[in-house]
Amino acid sequence: KVITTMRTALNLGSFFTTGADEVRQWTIRKGTKAPAAAGVIHTDFEKTFIQAIVFNYDTLKEFGSEDKVKAAGKVMTKGKEYVVEDGDVLLIKAG
Repeated sequence: KVITTMRTALNLGSFFTTGADEVRQWTIRKGTKAPAAAGVIHTDFEKTFIQAIVFNYDTLKEFGSEDKVKAAGKVMTKGKEYVVEDGDVLLIKAG
């Protein structure tokens, strides 16, 4: 409860990245746009951001797997103006 209260007071949210052998949680301020969120992972990602493939963790819990989320059409492609939401799962495309 203390952590939840602190995150709310500091206006913090989280997003996730996934790989074949790892899932990571990244902390950002609420209202952060996708390029700035990508910059939390690596500053080059912010500079070369192209797009983000996005779905929310709650959607993943509902459908049970990333493949089922994709099959249900719940995966979105978002650009530089997308505001990352708490619980988003992102695949960052940067070049």
